[in-house]
Amino acid sequence: MVISGGFNVYPSEVEAVLYQHDPVAEACVFAIPDDTRGEAVAAHVVLKPGCTASNAVLDAFCAPLLAGFKRPRHIEFVASLLKNPNGKVARKAIQTPYWADRSRMVN
Repeated sequence: MVISGGFNVYPSEVEAVLYQHDPVAEACVFAIPDDTRGEAVAAHVVLKPGCTASNAVLDAFCAPLLAGFKRPRHIEFVASLLKNPNGKVARKAIQTPYWADRSRMVN
């Protein structure tokens, strides 16, 4: 769960909205540090072959479907998502580098 400005944001809810956008093949939503809100919503997105998208396009798509505090503030397009041996997305491993310069994963 991401706690942004005191509001709970469930990654699966944001991922479900991202999956509604046709170019999105896979998505992983997680928390990154934010000096104002404590945590901010971030996403790694894998696009379907031959498709293109941008941060602005995804933000505009999410705007009518998600409250402002639930929309990803940082979107990174990646070739693939890191997965564990069972094939599940390794959310913690993807999130960890963003918190590397922090003494704890709470802001």
